Amino acid sequence: MGFDKLFAVIAGEPVIAHAIRAFERAKSVTEIVVVTREQRHDEVRKITSGAGFKKIRAIVSGGERRQDSVRAGLDRIDRDAQYVAVHDAARPLITPDQIERAFAKCRVHGAAALAQPVNDTLKRVDADLLIVGSVDRHQLYAMQTPQIFDRKLIEDAYRAVYAENLLVTDEVSAVERLGYKIALVFNDDFNFKITYPRDLQVAEFILRDRGKNGR
Repeated sequence: MGFDKLFAVIAGEPVIAHAIRAFERAKSVTEIVVVTREQRHDEVRKITSGAGFKKIRAIVSGGERRQDSVRAGLDRIDRDAQYVAVHDAARPLITPDQIERAFAKCRVHGAAALAQPVNDTLKRVDADLLIVGSVDRHQLYAMQTPQIFDRKLIEDAYRAVYAENLLVTDEVSAVERLGYKIALVFNDDFNFKITYPRDLQVAEFILRDRGKNGR
């Protein structure tokens, strides 16, 4: 992006504020822990207080890798919390309804995550970007967040990750290593991750359209 995308303004607010607001409005969510770089703490504090968020429990410093940041967040949640949801702040289009649907599935299975089926044709390429083969997309899903877990399950998964000095790209991958089945929740609404500058324009259009329609 060339800049910190979480603080880019879309539909009148920073990307991160839109992500937090969905969890603020979700009835199942009782507290929010924001994990960010230390030099961004004051800015996040200003954004969250200005927006009137009531569920922010803590703003903590993240780590070098995603898993380090998640572990830092796990260390700060209330000891009585039974479930934990992990969400990418770069997904500002998440809605309370999406959160609640994933949570309902988690309560049944102990672990659940939003996902979408892969619709594009997939190809393998070599170092020169020359196609060397095809990938069967049947039963392939692109993972999204939030990913929600029974608290003990996600804590056990991360203890195993660090005990074995492993690298995982998301929480589902950590829980999978315990041999646990994670339920996918099909998402037919927008919830893409801000990755390229063009994504900001698309996200702004969607958020303003939702506002017009009372969503």
